[in-house]
Amino acid sequence: DTPPVFPPLTGQKVIIATLLPFTATPNRKSASPTSFRLTEKFILLLVFSAFITLCFGAIFFLPDSSKLLSGVFFHSSAVETNTRTGPDSSDPGSALNEERVLAKIRKDHEKALLEAKDTLQKRPDEIKQDIINEKEKVAKESMGQGGKDDNNLPIVEYHRPPGATGHEPLDPETKDRRAKIKEMMKHAWGNYRRYAWGSNELRPISKQGHSSNLFGSIKGATIVDALDTLHIMEMFEEFDAATDWVEKNLDFNVNAEVSVFEVNIRFVGGLLSAYYLSGKEVFRRKAVELGEKLLPAFKTPTGIPWPCASVSLFGIGRNWPWASGGSSILAEYGTLHLEFMHLSKLSGNPEFAQKVMNIRKVLNRLDKPQGLYPNYLNPNSGQWGQHHVSVGGLGDSFYEYLLKAWLMSDKTDEEGKRMYYDALQAIETNLIRKSSGGLTYIAEWKGGLLEHKMGHLTCFAGGMIALGADGAPSEKTGHQMEQAAEIARTCHESYARTALKLGPEAFRFDGGVEAIATRQNEKYFILRPEVIETYLYMWRFTHDPKYREWGWEAVQALEQHCKVEGGYSGVRDVYASTPNHDDVQQSFYLAETLKYLYLLFSDDDHLPFDHWVFNTEAHPLPVILKDKTDIPNEVE
Repeated sequence: DTPPVFPPLTGQKVIIATLLPFTATPNRKSASPTSFRLTEKFILLLVFSAFITLCFGAIFFLPDSSKLLSGVFFHSSAVETNTRTGPDSSDPGSALNEERVLAKIRKDHEKALLEAKDTLQKRPDEIKQDIINEKEKVAKESMGQGGKDDNNLPIVEYHRPPGATGHEPLDPETKDRRAKIKEMMKHAWGNYRRYAWGSNELRPISKQGHSSNLFGSIKGATIVDALDTLHIMEMFEEFDAATDWVEKNLDFNVNAEVSVFEVNIRFVGGLLSAYYLSGKEVFRRKAVELGEKLLPAFKTPTGIPWPCASVSLFGIGRNWPWASGGSSILAEYGTLHLEFMHLSKLSGNPEFAQKVMNIRKVLNRLDKPQGLYPNYLNPNSGQWGQHHVSVGGLGDSFYEYLLKAWLMSDKTDEEGKRMYYDALQAIETNLIRKSSGGLTYIAEWKGGLLEHKMGHLTCFAGGMIALGADGAPSEKTGHQMEQAAEIARTCHESYARTALKLGPEAFRFDGGVEAIATRQNEKYFILRPEVIETYLYMWRFTHDPKYREWGWEAVQALEQHCKVEGGYSGVRDVYASTPNHDDVQQSFYLAETLKYLYLLFSDDDHLPFDHWVFNTEAHPLPVILKDKTDIPNEVE
């Protein structure tokens, strides 16, 4: 029973033993003379492993491998379905079924091509965001439709709308001009970031920040206003820096009185648009937070909001001291609809939509003088103030939002459509006139008397009428396009007839003058976008090259007379031979003027009008699609 004595191991034998796949003692014999030796087993194992790898590789990487797997491992219901609905079926409706299947395949194919095009243009960080969104989608499905995120917002499945990104135009001249607009944006943004970062706006001459009382103590108007322009121009490094500032520094918990209108169109609109373009949740969260801060302005007997709201923990609404007779202003309470409908969509809170729909109810109950909407309405009594009507300042964007509410609803908001076309007919009858020199203009109406003045702000109407022409009765479509073209020409003339080739704030058609400002306080230009906006719409609908040429004339004038070392500045007198700068780079210059110019020299599939609607600050918002049951579907 003494234990066996093993011979001492040599270093060579130790190395061999550790390399073998099985533990074995040296000099150990096979159990029988017919067994494989250990090295032969090892080789056989390698061959067998290679065979298995090859088989599985073929299954997973050959074309239609998913179908192969389903056929091997599962009983494919798809095959059964195709067999039952195939052309050999005895069902008399099989041919119709086949046509429906083919139609669905074609539709899915077109959608897949569009999605593939957008995906190919995405940045790596956007693809990463898509993955995060897919995870959120799974989380939403796991906890049901009522799921909430950490900010008590419903989990929303994000779909990137078509045309959010574009590509360079093929035409060399157009490509160069588009690149020039991007250079202008870099100059404007770079100097704001260098001299006024975090302030609302930039003073480009004195190279310091500038703040307006329109925003109270809320900061960063230029940052929020420019977010979507940066993204559209693919200035992604700058967009990321702006996003970081919004996340860390954009604060609404301040005791400040703000313009409901200005904060809505610039801040709420800018945040919503940035969300829809990028999918970043910080923008949705901030937009809803700010929207909730504006709701106290609606606490009036009629529900017509005050123009001014106190953005604080105890929000109240009140009027501007200069407003007429304690009235609210048509363009201000009438320019909330687009943003508030999206706020309801993204927050799950119907109150936003209810507030703006109530405004419609109040207006529909009122008699309209000559079918027109006066600029002033008392929010306590619900009655019109003085009968002053304008498609320019105080009135302009109300009409724009009636049309765009219909378009944004996927053309289901019939009330908005009816109100727009009725208003447009009243405007044509009472306000649109033609000068002795053949220029069409939109006058202002004061108590039944016409003032033959047209504002720069009114020049947006050319684009609005063109945008709505397709939805008008067929016999009026051509007429409205002609009207739009005539208004565009008049507004171009207001530029061409100045020394600086930039348009005045207002121009007149009386006393022997046409399309010229006659009063000193109407001769200034503050980088406004409305004329460029109309050029863009007219280009998209007609492709007449003159609109791009007119836009390029404006670019050259901006570069020659408004560009300074520290950014871009407005000028005080467009008829003076040399510019006298006002030292303000307005936030809307980056949000609107440069964006509209960039899109004017872009292809039509970049932010196409059938998928996007621009708010009055040029922030693109997607059309809200409806499903068959007429319940709002996911925004696509």
